[in-house]
Amino acid sequence: MQDEQTPPSKHARRFGLPIATCLVMGNIVGGGIFLLPASVAPYGTISLVAFGILTLGAIALALVFGKLSARDPRTGGPYVYAREAFGDFAGFLAAWSYWITAWVSNAALAVIAVGYLSVLFPGLSDHKWAMCGAALVCQWLPGFANFAGTRYVGAVQLVATVLKFAPLLLVAIGGLFFFDADNLGPFQTGEGGGGIGAISAAAAILLFSYLGVESAAMSAGEVRDPRRNVGRATILGVLGAAGVYLLGTLAVFGTVAHDKLVDSKAPFTDAVNVMFGGSWGGTLVAWAAIISILGALNGWTLLSAQAPYAAAKDGLFPAIFAKKERGVPTVGVLITVILASALTVYQYASDGKGVFELLVTVTTFMATVPYLLAAAAQIYYLLSGQADRVHRGRLVRDSLVALIAFGFSMWLVAGSGYEPVYQGVLFLFAGVLVYALMSARKKKAGLAEAA
Repeated sequence: MQDEQTPPSKHARRFGLPIATCLVMGNIVGGGIFLLPASVAPYGTISLVAFGILTLGAIALALVFGKLSARDPRTGGPYVYAREAFGDFAGFLAAWSYWITAWVSNAALAVIAVGYLSVLFPGLSDHKWAMCGAALVCQWLPGFANFAGTRYVGAVQLVATVLKFAPLLLVAIGGLFFFDADNLGPFQTGEGGGGIGAISAAAAILLFSYLGVESAAMSAGEVRDPRRNVGRATILGVLGAAGVYLLGTLAVFGTVAHDKLVDSKAPFTDAVNVMFGGSWGGTLVAWAAIISILGALNGWTLLSAQAPYAAAKDGLFPAIFAKKERGVPTVGVLITVILASALTVYQYASDGKGVFELLVTVTTFMATVPYLLAAAAQIYYLLSGQADRVHRGRLVRDSLVALIAFGFSMWLVAGSGYEPVYQGVLFLFAGVLVYALMSARKKKAGLAEAA
């Protein structure tokens, strides 16, 4: 285990704690928050219990990443932890699954952004290729910010996080002054069966709200004093996102009548219109959603190149992914944006919504693979005695947290559904061939050097 030794160039600026925290919050909170209250409303306010349970699981995972990053603060996050604990193959699976997740999810985020752009510019939705062009612009703008270096990535992330959280906090806090308990509806509606069934059904919708918790750990090499700041940024980012999620959902529940909320297509818009009157809520929420998604794209574009970068340095990904300029793996970013753009063009050319949605769901499952491996790595270090010597009570506490994080990750897998898990395993098996090729090349190079 060693720190990443490559110093940042004079053009690169390492992330401090505020920027690292914004990276975590910005990547966790994308565009889905603007639909979540309506999505879980059919189950009643018991869905808030599901939110609370998931928040505890996300915090446990954040604590695990904090411990692991303090042990090994290199860029690559889950890839680094899995490889150090279990070897090259486990590390490759973490990098491979994370990379696929990132570029397919970026394509999905761009398509969602176009949906909100259509609210502001209604004529856009009448022209398929205009929508496709807008989606490509949404992908390439964050890409260019990444090409400019980490200082610009951080600046964009800070501005985007502030701008998108302002209207969310307006609803979350302002809604408390317009809160009417009569709007909450029943605690449990009967959907999903009994109480446990309703919580599980609501959780299946909410499960993926915390994807992105690993953001600071993934970019640890670009964070100042990573042993200290990565863990803090991860925990602060999760708590900040959780606060917005829970307060925002509760505020919408209390301002929009339950029977209307169940059928709402824009719950935050409805909440703003109830609070302040008029019809400008839709415009405000649309702008907030677009800024939110662009901020998430900015952060995810950087993260999409970090795992391949770390794997390429170890000979497990093509060497071209290891090229880095101004603190950013620029070639990895370029390849990621190109792949996401190609998938976007395919989506609009074929109208294959079923295929596209399946791919997105599959890659959401694949995002849990690095989580499981990271939690397992922490359990391995604790039980094998390789973790730093700690008091027995702290060892028990850390082991319990790691087990909760592992269970949370397994819950994410279960919530993906049977078909996405089945298809996702095929994606992982396809990576086995890539691993075989790269491992053989690495072995051959080692034998040549020995000779």
